[in-house]
Amino acid sequence: MKVNPKCSRWNAMGAFAFMWSMVACEAEKLQEMSPNSLVQRGEYLVNATGCDDCHSPKVFTPQGPVPEASRRLSGHPADEPLPDLPQGLLTPEGWGALTNNSLTAWYGPWGVSFASNLTPHETGLGPWTDTFFIQTMRTGKHLGVGRPLLPPMPWAHIGKFSDDDLRAMFAYLRSLPPVDNRVPQPILADAQGSTGEKAQR
Repeated sequence: MKVNPKCSRWNAMGAFAFMWSMVACEAEKLQEMSPNSLVQRGEYLVNATGCDDCHSPKVFTPQGPVPEASRRLSGHPADEPLPDLPQGLLTPEGWGALTNNSLTAWYGPWGVSFASNLTPHETGLGPWTDTFFIQTMRTGKHLGVGRPLLPPMPWAHIGKFSDDDLRAMFAYLRSLPPVDNRVPQPILADAQGSTGEKAQR
């Protein structure tokens, strides 16, 4: 069967136009999403990406550590002292990092990092906008221009989400009860691998 090139061209253009209309329709649906639906989408994404694993203080139960509901996603508790840091080697041989019982403080070759307060309190994400949140996830830098985000924050993976998904995550975090908790600044390791002064934000 001989194919008419002109018909093939028009069929291809028609298929492209159909696909483009579908993409535009999906984008329009996201833009028209109600605030409640946006928050629900954000809740799903925050739960699916395991933000509680590091950003929520824990209580210990017979089933192991679980997020403390009253301080959920409020980051490393400001009043919680660090365990004694290892002397000499940054971590025992064969280990890449150490963490406290709540998994809110992490110690490794970079120094000590503390999970941030993700609640809408002024000590957390209160002063942020969704633009700041997106820029932070895209660049791996605080507010998109500041100090680098430190391990184990998986910003490179979360930064692959669409703008709409990141806005949904931010909308959900803004819906949480605000928790007053000013997380300590990170403690950076010097060239010799020992921890030095706290880094400035």
